[in-house]
Amino acid sequence: MPHFLDIHTTDPADLRQMIDHARAMKTARDGLPKGTPDAEQPLANHMVALIFEKPSTRTRVSFDLGVRQMGGQTMVLSGSELQLGHGETIADTARVLSRYVDLIMIRTFEESILHEMAEHADVPVINGLTNRSHPCQIMADVMTYEEHRGPIRGRKVVWTGDGNNVCASFLHAAGQFGFDLTFTGPETLDPDPEYVALARDKGVQVYFIRDPVRAVEGADLVVADTWVSMHDSQSTRERRHNLLRPYQVNEALMAHAKPDALFMHCLPAHREEEVTSAVMDGPQSVIFDEAENRLHAQKAILRHCLGV
Repeated sequence: MPHFLDIHTTDPADLRQMIDHARAMKTARDGLPKGTPDAEQPLANHMVALIFEKPSTRTRVSFDLGVRQMGGQTMVLSGSELQLGHGETIADTARVLSRYVDLIMIRTFEESILHEMAEHADVPVINGLTNRSHPCQIMADVMTYEEHRGPIRGRKVVWTGDGNNVCASFLHAAGQFGFDLTFTGPETLDPDPEYVALARDKGVQVYFIRDPVRAVEGADLVVADTWVSMHDSQSTRERRHNLLRPYQVNEALMAHAKPDALFMHCLPAHREEEVTSAVMDGPQSVIFDEAENRLHAQKAILRHCLGV
């Protein structure tokens, strides 16, 4: 079954084909009103279930719109509506949904829920986000970088802050797309050693540099993410802010990267916390191109999974 569960479990040739396909579909829409259907309607007569256990703006809108632009229909479901794993097992939910829909996208908390869904579904499953990874976001990020600066292979990417689920997917992508990654952040928030090993085993360099100024020297791309989760308590927020404040991306820090370095953030951002507005709205920022490209990258992922 052609699931899309993680970047490191997808063949690099397939990943490259999806990026190239996403760019072609985006180009084909140049100048069209946003509500215009694609010239091709590869998802006509297809129904896609979009399951959200976690709140979402970009994932929900981009998947919903992408399916509709390609001629398909969506059924948007919340975790509370399905009661995933409470009244019914994940396995049984997967089996039932497979009788109704052609593909399942799930945005959930535990990675185990994603994998159980995929194991028992008879239709493709796409990882819309888990606490461990966020592969759709990084496919859009790779697409965005290459739109602006050409091939990402051999480039230096610097992740600053918390080695979270988005950072994990950047490590997966480093190995599959062939770029080096430098992590700068407190040791207590280092990314999972398993994911570091996966990247290094693919022959790319992964560095840990605690001094953010040294870390961004020569960077082609600097990436940040939020320091706190929507579920964190006030005391946790304060503790994390104190810990991560030295790693804020501001104009002074960006000045140490390459002059043509780009800045990315998957959004939503807390302005003046992990990144300043001067950087977010500055000439090196591509955050809104990055957000738009979620739509195009995910359309390519959907087509790959459905074979259309």
